[in-house]
Amino acid sequence: MKSYFRPEIDALAGYTAGEQPKIPDLIKLNTNENPYPPSPAVEKAIREFDIARLRRYPDPFADELRDIFAADCNVSRNNVIIGNGSDDLLTMCFRAFTSPEHPVAVFEPSYSLYPVLAAMQGAKVIRIDLAAGDFAYPANAVETAADANMLIITRPNAPTGTLCPKELVRKYCRDFDGIVLIDEAYADFASDNCMDLAGEFDNVIVMRTFSKSCSMAGVRLGYAVANAVLIDGLMKLKDSYNVDMLAQLVGKANYLDKSYRTECIAAIRRDRDLLADALKKLGFDIPESHSNFLFAAPPDGDGEKCFAYLRENAVLVRYFKGAVTGRYIRITIGTPEENRRVLELLSARYS
Repeated sequence: MKSYFRPEIDALAGYTAGEQPKIPDLIKLNTNENPYPPSPAVEKAIREFDIARLRRYPDPFADELRDIFAADCNVSRNNVIIGNGSDDLLTMCFRAFTSPEHPVAVFEPSYSLYPVLAAMQGAKVIRIDLAAGDFAYPANAVETAADANMLIITRPNAPTGTLCPKELVRKYCRDFDGIVLIDEAYADFASDNCMDLAGEFDNVIVMRTFSKSCSMAGVRLGYAVANAVLIDGLMKLKDSYNVDMLAQLVGKANYLDKSYRTECIAAIRRDRDLLADALKKLGFDIPESHSNFLFAAPPDGDGEKCFAYLRENAVLVRYFKGAVTGRYIRITIGTPEENRRVLELLSARYS
């Protein structure tokens, strides 16, 4: 039949989300979910919630959450916007800052959703290659990205887990003539973050999500911090009620239990380092991870076969085809028991 879609949509391959399988007794380590449940405060909040309230619309701006995040980030409410997950916020940013005349610059490899969102806008993608081996960031990235209107820095990076040095990020922000979007989905697992740069520079947006350190991937909640003028512009693009009442409720309850979240993050960081050390002894090549996953190349450099072997043994990790990424598998850090099973299987194959 005749297509009624824009040419950009007809040509679009679409984003491939991590597999959500139905295999019994599967160890699922492919989408960087937190192995621990949300704070017990979430269950209490749900149990005490008056369901009659659901007949009303939620707060369209999620101001309670905005105030909480603003206080934590030492900014005002007008510097914060809430999204239906950070992907919702990414969509707003691509709608606001990219077009056929306004390219976006991304590092390669990085989050595979970025080029999909660019294609929806008909925007060109300028790719900036990270160094082979250690995935180091180039000093001349701003020059490479000169024609772009938005530069995205994923920090820590996905799928590599590596961390662009903060002073280099600051240099990018200072020198780039456009929007610098710092995607900090995994920042809580790193040794530092760039949230303060959102206050230091008028062209910087820093994004966070509840899907990783907050154990709430199923809720869909995220926030961004930026100059009030940028936030005001993004507000024009968001859906009227983009964050539902229950998400706002449980998000608040979960976020305020900081001691519980801190314990979970510490456990994941400890187990990440233990698993990395053990896999390196087997001959795996693993760049230093600052996230809740490992990007691990098996001794034979065949990530696809390693992925298939683990899947045959009911362990699901993530594999990305490509000349660079095809050498690796990405392993989400699970519970200690899940990590031991991964190590047992890989030891049996590569010892």
